[in-house]
Amino acid sequence: MDEIFKAEAWGKLWTYRSTFLTGFGNTLRTAAAALVLALALGFLFGLMASSRRKLLRAVARVYVECIQNTPVVLQMCFLYYALAFSGVKTDIIATGIAALGVYTGAYMAEVVRAGISAIPKGQFEAAESQGFGYMDTMVQIILPQSIKIILPPMVNQMVNLIKNTSCLYIVGGADLISLTYSFVTGATTGGAYAPAYILCGVLFFVICYPLSHLATRWETSLKRRESQTIRPVKEGV
Repeated sequence: MDEIFKAEAWGKLWTYRSTFLTGFGNTLRTAAAALVLALALGFLFGLMASSRRKLLRAVARVYVECIQNTPVVLQMCFLYYALAFSGVKTDIIATGIAALGVYTGAYMAEVVRAGISAIPKGQFEAAESQGFGYMDTMVQIILPQSIKIILPPMVNQMVNLIKNTSCLYIVGGADLISLTYSFVTGATTGGAYAPAYILCGVLFFVICYPLSHLATRWETSLKRRESQTIRPVKEGV
């Protein structure tokens, strides 16, 4: 614990600050790319899970169950080493993006499915009676109403995705956790364990907290707008 208060230990962090900035940047890039993939898969399989077609629902169910019930570390190792032993060279960051995107996408698919299921069936029936197709109904009527339901758990999954980038350490990645470990165990940079991991935690907090906070404010704003829209209608009635 004494090293927390030693200026020399914190001085090492400043001297090798580029190591932490590189890891921070790699974590952000990996998380951003994986998030795009996860959102695409989440909405795709979420819509499939809400489809009237049994085959589409079955495919979505298999994807969600297989991914959710196996560890992300296992999926990442399988993807990286299976490809390597097959003679396919792959970048560690690319592997992380694929593994994290597929993993988080399964959870986002359930979030989307739950949000759609929360909308009264009368909305679907009314849209059908007006001649709307399935996709038109979803895009124009159902999804806009379900945003306030989908948003909070969706943001939680985004935050989890960012924290799960630490799993890249298992395959020797260049993320924030991996480079922090390399720093504290390096021949010339070794030591300063507590300050290094404190800084690592602060950097993760800097990414995750604003995202959660802004999403909470957005959700509150959406609910306030809805209440302001409904109140005049009730008063008119």
